[in-house]
Formats: sequence, structure tokens, C-alpha cells
Amino acid sequence: MIDRANILIVDDEEVVRHSHLRSLAGTQCDASEARDGKQALDAMEQNPFDVVLLDLCMPGLDGMDVLRTIKIRWPASEVVVITGYPSIDSAKQAVRLGAFAYLTKPLGPDDVVKAANDAINQKRWALRSDLTH
Repeated sequence: MIDRANILIVDDEEVVRHSHLRSLAGTQCDASEARDGKQALDAMEQNPFDVVLLDLCMPGLDGMDVLRTIKIRWPASEVVVITGYPSIDSAKQAVRLGAFAYLTKPLGPDDVVKAANDAINQKRWALRSDLTH
């Protein structure tokens, strides 16, 4: 079971990362940050995160590539896609690749906390379901 969830915030904009970190500061989680897709995957290698808040448009590895890799290598991690450039096509692709949610920027602090909590609850439910089968 998850006692204290580990959350990774992946965004190339420092102000967005820090805003999400502040939003999650009072919750029962440990939040870390990555500035790009490569750094995110390196962090996952060290310690797979329960939840990843993932920007789509980043230099280098974009969010879809990161999402695809996470769901193949760490399928138990829940990924919340957060984008400033939403489209029906990217939303469909994200869901097809296994994203838990697809949200659009800007997000307020309550939205960030709700997205993280919903993803954590989904992971807890999936773990409980796995244990009973």
C-alpha cells in the first residue's frame, strides 16, 4: 500500500514546477521535480514515482514519448498530462497511451492537488484490486 505518495512534476518552465510544488506542500506526499523528459526518466530509474504530473510540450523528449516510456517500463505509475496546448488529437493519444487524466493549463492549486489525489486513489484502488486476485 501507499502511505506517502511520491509525485514527480515534469515541466520545462521553472515557475510551473515551483507552483505545483507549493500546491502539494501541505499534502501527504513527497514531490520532486524534473525540467525535461530525460531528467524525468532518469528520476524514474532511480525511484519509480507513484504519480507523474507531465507537461506535453518540452524540448528534447516530449511528453508523449515520456508517457509512452513510463507506461511501458513502470505501468503502475499514474500519469496526469498537463498541457498549455490542448487538442482532441493529443487528448486521445494520451488516453490511448495510458494517461490517467488530461488537464489544461493554467491549473490552480486546488486543481493540482485534486489531480494528484485522484491519481493516488486510482493507484491505491489498483493495488488493492491486484492483492485480492
